[in-house]
Amino acid sequence: MSSYVSAELRRLVATRANYRCEYCLLHETDTFFGCEIDHVISSKHGGATTADNLAYACMICNRRKGSDLGSILWRTGALVRFFNPRIDSWADHFALAGAHVRPQTEIGEVTARIFEFNSAERLLERAELISLGRYP
Repeated sequence: MSSYVSAELRRLVATRANYRCEYCLLHETDTFFGCEIDHVISSKHGGATTADNLAYACMICNRRKGSDLGSILWRTGALVRFFNPRIDSWADHFALAGAHVRPQTEIGEVTARIFEFNSAERLLERAELISLGRYP
């Protein structure tokens, strides 16, 4: 199974996402490295290189996610999948409280923790972008 993403498919994914990371909502122009194409279910796990399995992701979110599909919810010990922008609504799983991304569900909780949505650096970045009217 090929993980090659054609230029046409890249354009479709970027346009569909309005050039924002589909995980943290950061616009590609507000990232140092721009955004990348992410396999929601990685090729390693049999995920296809098709529009319904691709997301637009900033480098930080893409690196934090890696080829993982989910994580352990610490308070219960349950394995919980990550937020999937192809089947989930961001507002169902997260809410903004100033610069903080507040998880609303178990999916949101494991995603926010592993992707480090509320690390000190990301909070500072979001606060600055909010003050400039550039986030979300």
